[in-house]
Amino acid sequence: MKKTLILKSLFFACILIFNSCGGDSNDGSGGDGGTEEITSITLSRQVNTEVYVGDIVFFNVKGNTNEDVTSSSTITLNGNDIGGSSYLTQTEGVLNFVATYNEFTSNTIQVTVVEPSVKFSKNVLIEDYTGTWCGYCPRVAYGIEQVEAATNNAIPVAIHRGNIDPNGSNHDPYNFSAGVLEDAINLEGYPTAMINRTTLWTYPEPSNISQVVNLTNSGADVGLALTPVLNGNTISLEVKMKFGELFFTDAKLIVYVLEDDLIYNQVNYTSYYGGSSVIANFEHDHVLRACLTDLLGDTIPPAEVVEDNEYTETFSVPVPSNVTDMSKMSIVAFVVNGVTSNVYNARSANFGDTQTIEEL
Repeated sequence: MKKTLILKSLFFACILIFNSCGGDSNDGSGGDGGTEEITSITLSRQVNTEVYVGDIVFFNVKGNTNEDVTSSSTITLNGNDIGGSSYLTQTEGVLNFVATYNEFTSNTIQVTVVEPSVKFSKNVLIEDYTGTWCGYCPRVAYGIEQVEAATNNAIPVAIHRGNIDPNGSNHDPYNFSAGVLEDAINLEGYPTAMINRTTLWTYPEPSNISQVVNLTNSGADVGLALTPVLNGNTISLEVKMKFGELFFTDAKLIVYVLEDDLIYNQVNYTSYYGGSSVIANFEHDHVLRACLTDLLGDTIPPAEVVEDNEYTETFSVPVPSNVTDMSKMSIVAFVVNGVTSNVYNARSANFGDTQTIEEL
């Protein structure tokens, strides 16, 4: 009897399984195991960022079931197949893209293509706080020489600090009154070398040349061109600036007068330059002699700080009285962010140079 009941139970179980399977195979209503049909498609961009000429735009096409049908769809621009799911932009303007899949047509994706913001050749400013009395300062001077050997895009400025009294301690005949700058960077001692006014050149500087050189590899948002002329004892200078895409209109201009080949003994606690305790007749270069603007910068009119705009400042001043050889003078000009003091770009020029904006 038990055997009969077991057989009957197995028989009815098989019928239930058969009917259940049969229902699944014959029912096209989309039950368990069925495939939902696509009734519409949507075109979208993979990354919704600003598009510049030369950028590639990538697209996706999905059905209302969220099924990705990109590879089976045709994407067109003005009715022309773009030949895949990406498009290389070639001109600025507004582009309208549409996708089709089987008999379905997608929404229109509108892409605005703009010209890339103008960029300029990048120079790096190094402000070296130093002194003829400072025994560790030759280390930075040596590091600057290594930077100059590695790139033409570094602009060093030696800001000498010390006592102008020859009989006093820490005497430096080239002292420049730069207390406001030292306060701005929270200077703690000498030597201190600042890159673009806001970044400390890492000790030991000669071992970290790449920290400076690497900053010249990207484009700048401001370009400069200097035209310094010496008429007798008068400096005539034109500083032309062109602006790219700046996030701040609070920009300031700073202009330095430098002098090279100033010969004076240098105290030395380092192994550089032969390692002697005093380097006799040391050649001091890039020495800051005068600032033709405020040390923290003169404000550039905000209305002028507009992308693709050129703005010019002119100067006519006597040669600084502390300059010993006018033929050794040069000019450095740089533009800083008036809020952060970071240098956007810098340029140096010798007298007689006629420079143009170095646009990339």
